[in-house]
Parts: sequence; C-alpha cells; structure tokens
Amino acid sequence: MKVSPLFRAVVGAVFLVVSGPALAGLKTVKVTDTVYALVGDKGQRSPENYANNATFGVVVTEDGVVLVDAGGSYKGAEEIEAAIKAITDQPVKVVIDSGGQDHRWLGNSYWAARGARLIASEAAVEDQKARASMEQTMLSQLIGDSLKGTEPVYAQETFAEDLTLFVGGREIRIVHAGPAHTPGDSFVWLPDDKVVFAGDVVFTERLLGVLEVSNSAGWMASFEAIEALDPVHVVPGHGDPTTLAKAKADTYDYLANLRDKIRAHIDDGGDIIGSVDVDQSAFSHLENFDTLAKRNAQKVFTEMEWE
Repeated sequence: MKVSPLFRAVVGAVFLVVSGPALAGLKTVKVTDTVYALVGDKGQRSPENYANNATFGVVVTEDGVVLVDAGGSYKGAEEIEAAIKAITDQPVKVVIDSGGQDHRWLGNSYWAARGARLIASEAAVEDQKARASMEQTMLSQLIGDSLKGTEPVYAQETFAEDLTLFVGGREIRIVHAGPAHTPGDSFVWLPDDKVVFAGDVVFTERLLGVLEVSNSAGWMASFEAIEALDPVHVVPGHGDPTTLAKAKADTYDYLANLRDKIRAHIDDGGDIIGSVDVDQSAFSHLENFDTLAKRNAQKVFTEMEWE
C-alpha cells in the first residue's frame, strides 16, 4: 500500500510527543530511537537558561554523540552535556554549529576542550567572527555572571555548501543552502531517519525574528531545500520537534505573507514607518508576536525596498 507524505507526517507527530523529563533547563524529546531534541526556552536569554533559548539536536551513534549546536555560553554547553548524559554514556565527538547566532556556537570552547570536532559553514564562521563582540556584549547584559568562561572559539572544519559525515556508521549531511536568519545558516539531514535539524531556518510555536543580517528571500529558499527532502521529523531551531506541515505554516508561510504584504505596501508608495501596519494578524497566535511583528515588517521593508 502506498503511504502518502501527509500520513507519514501525522504518524511521525505521534511519536514526537513522547518526551523525557526536563533536565538542566532543557526538555528532552525523543524523536527516533537514537535521535533527540533538547528544547530550550522560546523566550529571551536569561541567567537561568544560560542563553540556551533554542532547540538543540542529539544523534547517538556507536562512535559517540553528534551534537547540533553548541549552546549559548560555556555554562550553557555544560547544561547541554548534563542533558545528554541522561540519554547516553557516549561522549560528544562532533559539534555542528548551524549558524552565527550566539546559541548556535558560543559554547564551542567547552566542547573544544573536550576534544570534539567543531564543524560549521564558511559563511557561519565569517558571521560569528563579525558579530562575536556584539553578541558577547549583548549576553553580558542579558545573562550577567552566567556568561563567565565563555570565549569565542571557531570551527576549524568548514565547508562552502555541503558536507557529508559518517559517524558510527550514520550518514549525516550538513547543507548551507544560502543566507537565512543569519548569513551562514545550515541544516543537518539524517537520510536514514528522515530527520532534519533545521537550525534557524525553522521557528515553530513562536514568531521568528528578522534580523539586520537576515535575508528573507534566502530564508524561504533554504526552507524549500528542506521541503524537497520530504522529512518525516523536523527539529526546528526554536520550538518542539514537529512535522513539515507545521514547520511550513509557522515559518515559510509567515515569511511569504510578510513579503507579499510589504511588496504591496511598497508598490502603493508606502514608507518604512507605515510598514508596521501591514496585516500580520493570521500569525498573531504565535508566541512573541507582539514584540517582533512590527520590527520584522521594518526589516523586510528595508530588504525589499531595493529588490
């Protein structure tokens, strides 16, 4: 019997709801027998969450753990390791930084000291170096003493567009399809499991944030690259593991709607001040909508004004 992608997505969602206890400030969600998500706060960075306000990925192999995203600080990485130890005795052997946002890479020094391979796209490392000082200054205000021990350490193993690893017999493909939330965003594809760790290409349950360094058109193209893989399980950069349909509704559809509304606004002679009034109400159910929607409109206006 032929099984439709929608049916597989629904079945996948059933398994996703099985989750372990919250440990080290992170909720552990079992995605498959050997794949987990560590789900952090969907709100702001704080001294309590060590800047781990994101979702991280864990792949358990016979030769050690592959971790997707290093944590937002040295102490944040310690918290991630505590959560991993509740899953497996295997050590972390590979850390993949999926982008240039602080919680994707500022825990690198912790993992480097433990001998882990650090991997990131060339564009991500360039972005990290450009914004390291600014990110640490911001974190010093938001998490205070919880930033202690955090030093910028960059991946020495880099790639331009994609890289395929084999760890413990598991195929792991890292893809940088182009700029998205940050210039170097990548996603991690496990073909045998039909799982994608989307990094900041996907936000669910909460509204995404369009940054000064974001590229909304590239962001949509990166999502389309994920969509083409037809994953059963999507582990977003923010929020709980989900289906492709839910990921598309909360991320791609939001960006498409905002870009359409801003294009119409520009074509009607509208300016950046009036851009905040474009209709985004279809997405008002998402967390952080009230704090981010108007800012997103202005950022996308600035981007599209010259397209």
